[in-house]
Formats: sequence, structure tokens, C-alpha cells
Amino acid sequence: MRLRYSQWTPGSMTDEQRMQALMSLFSYLLIQTSGDVDEALDWLRQLAEQYGLLDPSLSMDDLINKLKEQGIIEDAKDVLLLTTKGVQRIRQDALRQIFTSLKKAPDGTHETPYTGKGTDRLGETKKWTFGDLPTNIDLTSTLTNAFKRDGIESFSLREEDLEVYETEHATTCATVLMLDISHSMILYGEDRITPAKQVALALAELIQTRFPKDYLALVVFGDDAKIVSLNELPFLNVGPYHTNTRAGLQLARSLLRRRGNVNKQIFMVTDGKPSAMMDDAGRLYKNSFGLDPRIVNKTLDEAVQCRREKIAVSTFMVARDPYLINFVEEFTKANQGRAYYSSLNSLGEFIFVDYIRNRRKKFNAWQ
Repeated sequence: MRLRYSQWTPGSMTDEQRMQALMSLFSYLLIQTSGDVDEALDWLRQLAEQYGLLDPSLSMDDLINKLKEQGIIEDAKDVLLLTTKGVQRIRQDALRQIFTSLKKAPDGTHETPYTGKGTDRLGETKKWTFGDLPTNIDLTSTLTNAFKRDGIESFSLREEDLEVYETEHATTCATVLMLDISHSMILYGEDRITPAKQVALALAELIQTRFPKDYLALVVFGDDAKIVSLNELPFLNVGPYHTNTRAGLQLARSLLRRRGNVNKQIFMVTDGKPSAMMDDAGRLYKNSFGLDPRIVNKTLDEAVQCRREKIAVSTFMVARDPYLINFVEEFTKANQGRAYYSSLNSLGEFIFVDYIRNRRKKFNAWQ
């Protein structure tokens, strides 16, 4: 019997690698389908058939069984549902290296170039002060100081002899991520909400696992603004809403005022101009055409107030219309913050680049 083998290529994947690639694609499709497992599997099946991702040694049934074995999906009355572990799986690609160069703040887990109460020793030493850990005492330097003063024969140890290793100061950061869920996020058949949700999921995983002392809140804004649990994030949908950017900023400021952290920031992911606000009577005032002077001015007032409260706002635009860019530039100028204009594919990268940069230099946007 003659066996025929397919030609090996450097880009060939093992079954395990192919399985992992399919699972990653499944995670992305879950975000796009707002957590609908059956719909995501249908899309995956079509893509796998179209691009030859499956073969006799790796079928869709194998993938579904693997997802069940790993606790990512589960059967619930003949319906497949995403589990809590499945939500975490979606977030896991966001883990990044520790960030640096924050202002001093209450103890956290972000290393900075400042010395202070931390866990990692530096090569330098300093005189002991009240509060320094005894485990950080540099015995050699301490004994040298005592010997220099009294000599070996009449050895005594005094407080001024004590030297301790410098440690890296650890700090914390409070972040509010604002997501636009207005109708324009799916307008004209362009899906802008999926990559925005993907960014939020990744950021949540990064902070919750690497920086557990950090604070992260998720605020969604449409006609109004509300806090959303991070566990609900994969299941979010846009609605028939206008864009009340002002309400989102007001809620974000309120959340950050309650934090004792020095470093406070807002990441705002949006595709459009503010088109709504609440008037003094609590009624929704809207203008679908956008850039209504009344709405714009009130939104810019919020940008200025964020600056006064030392809250840096980074705006990530997923549209590049000239009149939208003009508004974002005015907003950024008022806040003295940052603005990024990105394609949908690079949105996640830009979010994390800015998060890292915020930790590699002092927050001086308001100075």
C-alpha cells in the first residue's frame, strides 16, 4: 500500500497550534456576536470551511468538545453558553509587562524610578528612617559605619549607623474606560463596537491580574451614561442612542473623585461627535446632526473640569471625518490631554501604547 503525504511547509501548524488558533478566533467572534455561542460557532464553521482551517484530524466537534473540557462553554438546556472562565479567556491576551515612571501614590504594584516603600531592592542604600523594613538593612554598610566611628574594640551600634537598601516605589492608578454605545458605532454597516469591546476586555485582564491594586471602572454612554460590570462587557450591544459624551465624562469624574490615587485617567473610545446632553430640567436635548454649539460647549466644559481635577483624558477616535477631528482637537486642547486617530484594526494597540506611556512619564498634561 502506498501512502501519500502532503508537502510540509515552514508555516505548517501542529494540531495543537491549529486548535489554539481556532479558539482565539472563536473568542473574537464571541465579542462580535455579543456572547452568542451558537452564532459564533456558526461563523467559525463557515470561516473554517472557507479557509481550510479544519481537516479529518481536527473537526468542529473536536473543537466544541475541547471548549467544554476547558470550561469555556457549557450546555444549559440544549443551549451553549459562555462561562466565566470563557470571559477570562477572551481577556487573557492583554497581559503586558509592568509599567514605569508614575508619580508617587499610595502603595501599589507599578514600579517607578522613585525610591520608596516597595519590594524590589536597588543597589543604592540610604540612612534608615522610621518605617523602613528591617529586612532591607544593609548589614555591611551598617557595620562599616559603626567600625569607622568607634573601631572594632569598642563596637557599638547606633541608629545613625543603620543603612537600608533603597526599594522601588510602587504606585497605583485609577482608570475609567468610557465606551461609546451609540447607534453610530454600527452605522453604515461598519462594525466599530467589536474592536472597542476587545480593547476593554484586554485592559480589564491586564489590570485585574497584573495590577490588582489598580482601580478600573467601565462606563458606557449613549443617551445617558451608566456603570457596567466588567463581566457584562462581552455581551454589550449598541442601541438606538445618541452620543451623550458629557454624561459619560461627568460619571467618570464622579468615580475618580472617590479614589485616593494620585494618577487618574480616562480612556474614551468613540467614533463621533457629541450629539446629546441632559438639560437643566433633566430632559434629553439632542441634535442628530451633531456639533450643536450648546452641546459642544457643555462637553468642552467637562474637559476643562477634568483638567482642573488632574484627570488626563485620552480620546481614541475610530473615525477620521474632518469635522470630527476638529472637535476632538478642541476637546484635547481644553483638557490638555491626548488624542489618537486610529483604524479599527490598530485601536487595541494604540490603547495599550498610551496606557504604557502614561506609566513611563509623569502625568503632566495639566501642568
